[in-house]
Amino acid sequence: MARKVLLDAHTHTIASGHAYSSLQEMVQAAADKGVQYLGITEHGPSVEGTCPILYFKNMFVVPREMYGVRVMMGCEVNILDTEGHLDLNEEYLGRLDIAIAGIHIRCWKGGTKEENTQAVLKVMRHPKIHIISHPGDGTAELDFEALVMASKESHTLLEINNHSLAPQRGRTIARDNNLQILRLCKEHGVPLILGSDAHISFQIADYSRLMPLLAETDFPDELIMNYWPDRFFEFIGKHC
Repeated sequence: MARKVLLDAHTHTIASGHAYSSLQEMVQAAADKGVQYLGITEHGPSVEGTCPILYFKNMFVVPREMYGVRVMMGCEVNILDTEGHLDLNEEYLGRLDIAIAGIHIRCWKGGTKEENTQAVLKVMRHPKIHIISHPGDGTAELDFEALVMASKESHTLLEINNHSLAPQRGRTIARDNNLQILRLCKEHGVPLILGSDAHISFQIADYSRLMPLLAETDFPDELIMNYWPDRFFEFIGKHC
């Protein structure tokens, strides 16, 4: 019997510009599915059509509990280049309940595998970054073993992303990459997080494309932080 998903850390609302549900619709859907903790993580300002920078300054107005769900207001910050520059500064990062950082092809200037990996490693060591989103989607060639070992050291979680495996995305390499990350995390006992990357309320806590990968690697439930919110917050060094 599958364990209950209690935490979905990576979701987007209409504020991101290319998603389709409001914040309240997303939280209500989480409540309906029994999710206890929900991350609302709009895209950072380098993605076209996303919310203005003022959005991240005004997040204090949002209740952190709605419909019985604890809400974490955050951002999916963009890693911009091989120097590891981010598109939110320290002030705004400090305002977030949760900070995810990821590479998106529309605002990424990459390099070699080694250069790309060094950029992500630098971001993983940033004390205000908690999760690296979809490192296995193939946007940048990366050394996954280096990232897994850095995750163990820095307590920045690597994400296995359900949205990346949608056939419409055309990311044919994502399956094999994510299998590699899963095997490495299992080998080294490093926890990770499943990302719904929901862009509509119906996708909240939907990891259906990831379940075959978890089964194929016989990945232990104990290392999946979506099932263990207390362990999640302890690992990333936050309280909620």
